[in-house]
Amino acid sequence: MITMTHEDQIAALDTAPQIPDAKPCEQGAPSASATENAFRAGLLDAGLPVPDGLIDGQGRGAGRRYAVYRNNIAVSLREALETGFPAVKKLIGEENFARAAALYLRSEPPSSPLMMHYGAGFPAFLAGLEPLAHIGYLADVARLELALRESYHAADAPAFDPARLQGLEDEALEQARFVLAPSVRLIRSNWPLAQIYRYTMMADQPKPQAVAQDVLITRPDFDPTPQALPPGGGAFVAALLDNARFGAALEAAGEGFDLAAMLGLLLQSGALTDVI
Repeated sequence: MITMTHEDQIAALDTAPQIPDAKPCEQGAPSASATENAFRAGLLDAGLPVPDGLIDGQGRGAGRRYAVYRNNIAVSLREALETGFPAVKKLIGEENFARAAALYLRSEPPSSPLMMHYGAGFPAFLAGLEPLAHIGYLADVARLELALRESYHAADAPAFDPARLQGLEDEALEQARFVLAPSVRLIRSNWPLAQIYRYTMMADQPKPQAVAQDVLITRPDFDPTPQALPPGGGAFVAALLDNARFGAALEAAGEGFDLAAMLGLLLQSGALTDVI
């Protein structure tokens, strides 16, 4: 299943459900709220009629202008999703991505004028989209791409001096809390998520193996980097992000956890910013 690619995976998306036509307005002058609602709904659904009563500054009908404006809105939102979720687009194909994007923008219009925030609900939307249900890892890939974007826009954090760890007694270390950078993100997955992402986005990558992978996203310089975590690493980082003490996080990681490798990763990637 993991190695299947392109449109064959989601042939069922060709039969995606259609958005029903809007009910016609009752006769008489519509209320301001009805007009505004029809205007907004029509912008996100080309299948809806042009709202009644639209005129330009000269008092002429503005239906054609509205149609152009509606098309520009749809194209801009779809392009924002394409920019934010390039791996998802590659996995399902351009045409099917456009269909999924059209369904999404109708169900979740922008809540912010900043396009960098648009698509926060896209992973959950994909997880619930029935024609894509057979691509089990798709929503996790979308979660990874969203986390990369969030990490990129997160605040900077001061560098941590590793020498501070060497001065801590065992008891003090066990009770300490590790503060991670605002750019750190953790994606826990039952799929080989890091392998799938690399296989999709990079050339000459080996095919993913059937193993679960938790992915840590850090931002050592300017660009976020996804890295697969060793066994127990996901539970360890999740506990740290939940403000657990170091001893509790270490216990959550379980037996066989490579603490030295994990601490090396946190320090080298700039993920650790303080110990309190």
